[in-house]
Amino acid sequence: MIELLVVIAIIGILSSVVLASLNTARNKGKDTAVKSNLANARAEAEMFYDTSSSYDGVCANTTAANVIGDSVDAAAKATGGSYAAGDTIVDTASVAACHDSSSGWAAVAPLKAGGGYCVDSTGASIAVATGSLASGEVSCN
Repeated sequence: MIELLVVIAIIGILSSVVLASLNTARNKGKDTAVKSNLANARAEAEMFYDTSSSYDGVCANTTAANVIGDSVDAAAKATGGSYAAGDTIVDTASVAACHDSSSGWAAVAPLKAGGGYCVDSTGASIAVATGSLASGEVSCN
């Protein structure tokens, strides 16, 4: 009987270790998805800039179709058209902060592991201590 209780206790300890590791892996997966989405948004913002010669509107939230996970303007994507002024690249509802100006933009999203991840128009992709940008800031540095 004691041997059976010892075996059950060992199985319980091992399963708690496995479950803790699984939770950590899930959080790392979510953080990787955030980083990937922001990298994609940066590429799309550059296409936006190539078409409109300005970053104004990159952070605008004008239509529900333009979210960071599907940030290509739905109409342009459907018709194979190009970006135009007013097309939204980053949905501010999906990120902690996004600021743009005619000369640049920056977006920060919170990470499950703590802090945030920042991308901007200069090509920076860095982990930051907080998940937000100062008002009007268009650089991660």
